Amino acid sequence: MPNKPDLDLSLYLVTDATSEILGDNDVCQVVEKACKGGVTIVQYRDKHADTGVLIKTASELHTVTQKYNVPLLINDRLDVCLAVGAEGVHIGQDDTPLEAARRILPPNAIIGVTASSVQEAEAAIQGGADYLGIGTMFATPTKKDTKSIIGTRGTQEILARCMTGTKHSVGCVAIGSINAANVQRVIHQSTADENRLSGVAVVSAIIAAADPQEAASELLQRIRSTAEKFYISTRPGVHPASGEVIFQQTPGIIEKHVSSSILSHNMTNTVVQNFAANVCLATGASPIMSLNGAEAPDLARLGGGLVINMGTATADTMSAYQAGVKAYNAAGNPVLLDPVGGGATSVRREAIRTLLRTGFYDVIKGNEGEIGAVMGASTVQQRGVDSGPSSSNAQQKAEMVKSLARRERCLVLMTGVTDYLSDGRRTVAISNGSKWLGKITGSGCALGSVVVSYLALHRADKFVAAIAGILHYELAAERAEQNPSCRGPGSFIPAFIDELYLLGQDIKSQDVRKLARLEFLE
Repeated sequence: MPNKPDLDLSLYLVTDATSEILGDNDVCQVVEKACKGGVTIVQYRDKHADTGVLIKTASELHTVTQKYNVPLLINDRLDVCLAVGAEGVHIGQDDTPLEAARRILPPNAIIGVTASSVQEAEAAIQGGADYLGIGTMFATPTKKDTKSIIGTRGTQEILARCMTGTKHSVGCVAIGSINAANVQRVIHQSTADENRLSGVAVVSAIIAAADPQEAASELLQRIRSTAEKFYISTRPGVHPASGEVIFQQTPGIIEKHVSSSILSHNMTNTVVQNFAANVCLATGASPIMSLNGAEAPDLARLGGGLVINMGTATADTMSAYQAGVKAYNAAGNPVLLDPVGGGATSVRREAIRTLLRTGFYDVIKGNEGEIGAVMGASTVQQRGVDSGPSSSNAQQKAEMVKSLARRERCLVLMTGVTDYLSDGRRTVAISNGSKWLGKITGSGCALGSVVVSYLALHRADKFVAAIAGILHYELAAERAEQNPSCRGPGSFIPAFIDELYLLGQDIKSQDVRKLARLEFLE
């Protein structure tokens, strides 16, 4: 009896015979083109055809896949698998039980199992599944009986709980509306420490493509270059910049930013638009305040960053936010989520959940109540955009940002009298700033506008870029407060705008080490 073939799950194609997806194309021709483009495994799925048609089509498909040394699996139908000698089957939770499939099929047959929860994944692993199909990642029109949408967070939880020790040899692929625009973000954000997806399963992205070979080739290239595109702060082997390096680099980054005119695209509330735009201009960025989702793809191609400020979370703005996130994710440019007032109402908490499912965020920024709302475990009841009284000490705040950064695979910035920034591996407390920042409207929103433009400018290390942006903002605030013209919040604002500009001009003569009140935490 031959051994099981080695499984390369990188790009897993699931067929679809419906006219909405396949159109007038021949499934065998589409699969052959996909194999030429680099598909590594094929699953034949057709829930409606008669057995005779299934066997005929599966046999023709197997002839194609064998030519390219690509395993063919049959969805659910063990009889069809046996009839055509396919390499194995894929079964769902409501299909043939795993134990029965293992008993009926040859010992060398590959058996994959769908898992939408940790419990289902653990049961499949214990039952001897060769790989897991995790999902559904996002809502998809190709599968109407989806039990749950788990997103990257649910996928990450399955990987964290199930793919440890000897179980790590069980491969995992994610499925559900994955395409070239989101595949890298899906792989990156699903990662749990060193446990990563083995690949992704796609349907429409290849089956419905005008050129299946080109579509498959592009997907495979993006899958294999994910680690290069996203700075994954927690992956082994990465040696992050030390405090010494950060102090050395900060003046140069600020100086470069001042003359950059880097785009800062703000989807923000109308209350703060003017102030945030002036702050951006003073720091060297080029602001655009647009809530028009239709123009986001064009703006995303300009190389800047996007701020999603949830200050006005209506149905229309939510639609614009989602369009913006998708456009900037597709372009590979940074996005900052500012969940303003996220802990104030159930509507805003649901908006946070929706936005987290929409795309990848390079930075999540908010006060303690807002960060708690994103975590889903806030004990702080917000009053509007105010955080409310804090019950957390410094260590607990540091742990909050670190935990959320590791969960969402991004930077997390908690603002307050002391700011806490973490990338999941490095955490820093920043105590610069001015008391007047808390007495004016939009100071936190404007900080987000600055930070995202710094991330767009300095891409080698997002953590270092964020620190440079925060220091530019908060050192200028300190200088403004010390200015003789500053007598209160009203006079602070023009002094602050001036100092943002002036600090950028003379940063080379400043000793950042002496000015910055940074504490690097474990």
